[in-house]
Amino acid sequence: MSDLTAKHCVPCEGGLQPMSATEAREFLGRLHADWTLNEDATEIRRDFLFKGFNRTMGFVNAVAWIANSENHHPDLEVGWGHCLVRFSTHAIKGLSENDFICAAKVDALLDE
Repeated sequence: MSDLTAKHCVPCEGGLQPMSATEAREFLGRLHADWTLNEDATEIRRDFLFKGFNRTMGFVNAVAWIANSENHHPDLEVGWGHCLVRFSTHAIKGLSENDFICAAKVDALLDE
């Protein structure tokens, strides 16, 4: 389990600089290996696979609970047997530690 799961998100209404690509790659190394960083280092994503729609929706509801608890919300794409989770801090148009905290907490749902 990542040390990020013990942290909590801090409110971000802008005014901060987004992480550099180097910082984002360092934080990415603290998550499950299936998370990826986009080309301009403004988003992380992972596609979670499940057997069936009900399990997928259970996962989506758990992610929603984490997001509301941390007040930091991902973009989700949901379909039969999968959920693509994408994190970015929209207020700064890039990545913040909040994205990695929430990603680590989402990883912990599956206790891989």
